[in-house]
Amino acid sequence: MLKQKKKFFYNNNIIELKNRIFFLIFSIVIFRIGSFIPIPGIDNTVLENAFYDQKGTAVDIFNMFSGGALSRASIFSLGIMPYISSSIIMQLLILLNSRLSDIQKDGELGKYKIAQYTRYLTCFLCILQSIGISSTLPNIPGMQGLVMNPNLCFYIIASMSLLTGTMILMWLGELITEFGIGNGVSVIIFIGIISSLPMVIENTINKIYSGELSLLLLLVIPLVIFFVIFLVVIMERSHRKIILNYVHQHKVQKMYSVQNTYLPLKINMSGVIPAIFASSVIVFPMTILLWIGTSYKCFVLIKLLSYLQPGNVLYMIIYSFLIVFFCFFYSHLSFNARETSEYLKKSGAFILGVRPGEQTSKYISNIVLKLTFIGSLYMLCICLLPDCMRFFMHVPFYFGGTTLLIVTVVIMDFITQVQTLIMSKQYNSILKKSNLNVSNLKF
Repeated sequence: MLKQKKKFFYNNNIIELKNRIFFLIFSIVIFRIGSFIPIPGIDNTVLENAFYDQKGTAVDIFNMFSGGALSRASIFSLGIMPYISSSIIMQLLILLNSRLSDIQKDGELGKYKIAQYTRYLTCFLCILQSIGISSTLPNIPGMQGLVMNPNLCFYIIASMSLLTGTMILMWLGELITEFGIGNGVSVIIFIGIISSLPMVIENTINKIYSGELSLLLLLVIPLVIFFVIFLVVIMERSHRKIILNYVHQHKVQKMYSVQNTYLPLKINMSGVIPAIFASSVIVFPMTILLWIGTSYKCFVLIKLLSYLQPGNVLYMIIYSFLIVFFCFFYSHLSFNARETSEYLKKSGAFILGVRPGEQTSKYISNIVLKLTFIGSLYMLCICLLPDCMRFFMHVPFYFGGTTLLIVTVVIMDFITQVQTLIMSKQYNSILKKSNLNVSNLKF
């Protein structure tokens, strides 16, 4: 009887896991199909030839995150970037506006309202970007004939197509988070990166045959990739353990005993968020600059846009600043030292040599600050690796540290969530079996 119950609960666990995986695969298929649906009125041949000259630029980054949809003038060309940008803006507004901060603290209802505001802001940003891109396409230098008939009807259809595509991706990402496995936004970016991998490998092989890439560099590339993945795994799994002490009183003999546990603090609390946010913040103003510069033939903005391409000093300075900023910003959002110290005080836990309350809060804050500083240096080393590899090793941008960071972290999160799902269902089955056994007892 017990074996049959155990088999029943195990089968339920496997069925739910299968359903989540099937939903994830179904969502990925929808994303890939949508990335091949073109915007009406655009000559894709002209666009492909133009994108061949944009290798290693910020446009290539944007195209990578969209899964190649931008190079095909797809309805998913904007990708998930407007949603990421709106999330950043909302988090900043929550810090600056006390009313939004109070709404966020209002439990599930507050989270729902913040999510709604984020969707509205995404729609607004997407309207701006879609109008900017659709009106810029006929005026881009070197892309004559890209738009077959640049009239008002084309601008309306193109803008609505881009807006619809981004809203579908936002909705799809939320569904993946709820009914699939992993974070929906990260999964969409991950699939966009992986989908371009065969083409990049083919381009690398062609460079070897043409003599642009030596065999020695070909041997060095896998070693660098292995080192980056190894570093990412080590840093993402590393914790700083703060020892906590609990005092328990035994009422029988009036004796006291001290039990120890620890508070784990990740070295990189922000995960892959700083890399994604920094790329999104750079891409959004570049879209606006491209729109204004090409529409009004402002050569100053076009020159400024050339300085913001990956590999330039200005780009590296801005990108580094944004990564460090988002490391500290997201760590501040995800971990509150004051609330943690209050919780420890209420539960009777204390840190040896530190007074509970305000002193504990300052002690934990100092540790978090040091860990975030180390994590930001680690993120800088990983994310700036593409520029070094491009200029010193002449390899494609795709083999950069940002790409490897996103891919590795998403895979690790996927495995962790699968294990968590299986373990949680096993605990539920144990509780159900214990309830059944208790109910069968006769007193």
